[in-house]
Amino acid sequence: MFRELGQMLLLLCATARAVPQTFRRRRAVAEQLYEIGNASLFMACMLSLFIGGVLALQSGTVLVQRGLGTQIGGLVGLSMCKELAPVMMAILISGRIGCAMAAELGSMCAYQEVDALRTLNIQPVHYLVLPRLVAITIALPCLVVFSNLVGWLGGALITAYNPDIGVPTSTFFANLREVVRTRDVLHGLLKSVIFAIVIGIVSCQQGLATIGGPRGVGRSVTKAVVNSIVMILILDYVVTRLLLPFDK
Repeated sequence: MFRELGQMLLLLCATARAVPQTFRRRRAVAEQLYEIGNASLFMACMLSLFIGGVLALQSGTVLVQRGLGTQIGGLVGLSMCKELAPVMMAILISGRIGCAMAAELGSMCAYQEVDALRTLNIQPVHYLVLPRLVAITIALPCLVVFSNLVGWLGGALITAYNPDIGVPTSTFFANLREVVRTRDVLHGLLKSVIFAIVIGIVSCQQGLATIGGPRGVGRSVTKAVVNSIVMILILDYVVTRLLLPFDK
């Protein structure tokens, strides 16, 4: 575990030093952005819509029974922007994109394409890791903003058209505007940036560390997804704890 953490830290430092080369790799970054962002929009939309709807359904009934039905908008808004949207989008991207990164780089290692790049004096970090890390760091916060909007819409629809709740959409969004502040949204975006870096580094490190043939690629993909999700949940608590003083 400590060896892999050290390899991830070294890869992160090497990629950070290569950031000035991003403009030269702008076409590769754009391709990765399309794959990570645009191709994930439909899944993100469906996931966020139903998360917001379920959150409003579960909490709305309890709040209405206690005479607090007008507070549903703030609860759904805060839950989505500070916690559910960053975490669920990160898990979605780790399962959809992280495993693809690990599989692609692992296959290149298995067929000695990474060794061929080194032979040609081409740094794998510049050529393979940098575009993926830059793209996922840009795409995930954008998906989180999209997820917030769709999740709020899903919560508003459920509260308005569910007969057990019956809170008008105007009341829902009025309470949401009253409770949710700009810094709450920024906290979620900060989490998404950290999660994006974790997913990119973990997936690329596992892919580049692949040993063996197809079986080795399968192990790398599994470890990339599992390690990414575990680190996302751990860092979610750590970042939330560190940001608590700023919420007062």
